[in-house]
Amino acid sequence: MWLAPILVVSFVMALLGVLYLDSILDPKKNLHDFPIAVVNQDDGETFTSVAGDKRENFGDQITDALVNGVDKNQIDIRHVGIGEAQSLMRKGEVYGALIIPSDFSKRLHILGITSVAPGEDIQKPAVTINTNPRAGPFAVGIVTQIFDQATTKVNETVGKQLTESVLAELKGTPISGASKLVLTEPIAVDTVAYNALPDGTGNGLAPFYYALLLLLAGFTGSMIVSQLVDAQLGFAPAEMGPWYIYNPSVRVSRFHTLMVKWALMLVLGIVVSGIYVGIGALLDMPMSRPGALFAYGAFAITAVGISATAVMAALGSAGLIVNLIVFIILGVPSSGGTVPLEGQPPFFGWLANFEPLHQVFIGTRAILFYDARYDSGLLNAFWKTLAGLIFGMAIGIIATRIYDRKGFHRGTTGEPLNQPS
Repeated sequence: MWLAPILVVSFVMALLGVLYLDSILDPKKNLHDFPIAVVNQDDGETFTSVAGDKRENFGDQITDALVNGVDKNQIDIRHVGIGEAQSLMRKGEVYGALIIPSDFSKRLHILGITSVAPGEDIQKPAVTINTNPRAGPFAVGIVTQIFDQATTKVNETVGKQLTESVLAELKGTPISGASKLVLTEPIAVDTVAYNALPDGTGNGLAPFYYALLLLLAGFTGSMIVSQLVDAQLGFAPAEMGPWYIYNPSVRVSRFHTLMVKWALMLVLGIVVSGIYVGIGALLDMPMSRPGALFAYGAFAITAVGISATAVMAALGSAGLIVNLIVFIILGVPSSGGTVPLEGQPPFFGWLANFEPLHQVFIGTRAILFYDARYDSGLLNAFWKTLAGLIFGMAIGIIATRIYDRKGFHRGTTGEPLNQPS
């Protein structure tokens, strides 16, 4: 009586603590395969000096410095055009992009001339950092940090090179302190959010919390439905305050009991998904595709609820612990909804391949943030949710059919065994 509860609860809570803390404590250390895009449009420029003409492309230098300055195991740099970079960000496949304009080298050359010419307006050439807030708020900070470190080093290198070039042209003529300051930091960096989030999205966390609501509706709904149905059919007691009710057992098989529970989860999926969409509209949560959100929400709740009910039908009370581990303890940290999977130990990325919450989060994010585009993860989320539903149904049907055929009938002690229906 004492040992079993202490051991089981301690194990479950220890697992919860290890997984949750390990997934968030050190994203920088755990960073791996973090996808960012680099768009180098620089055409280069021919510089004329006393030593002769020389072709320079500072965009290539920035790109090379960025590639050589990061750990290739941590950062996945994709060299793409501007159109593809925007497409990747629209689909949530990269977390940010560095964009170097076509006249970057030309503007640097102009800067070198105007910085020492009296009365000239000085404009630093700029590179643009596009963050992707719809891919996750935590990722924005990582992208900004990566590009800030890279552009700082590039500023130092290019600044030194530009200063030496200007001094060589001036043949020892001193330049002012203001000119030196401009030349040593010649590059301006503009950080701009690509497809910025509207108000009412929780700084990008709305899809995660909405997905968590859908999963909890299926997970907790399955427990409530199982308890109430079993109580009504006389397979479990019903307690309400001081009242203890134990109905006579009904002659119904395990399989048909499971069918009743699944039918209820189907109805609940539709009802609760509609309630969630209504609450979102009431709270002014941006929903460009409420119909798609309702349909996918009902599907996700039903899939999770049917799978969780099937596990309890197969394992009995132990199914509650298994469901807790699968849907909550393993599901939340591997969802990718708060910390990107690329900022967590690889184990969580492996879990995300089949954990229900990750699939529901990807589908929900595609509907809320990417206009329900199929190539933004919605189609993949649908198929994996469907696969989970089929797998759960197979477990429930096979287990209950075997139990019924083997004569493992449900009933109270002293009652005649029920015959399978």
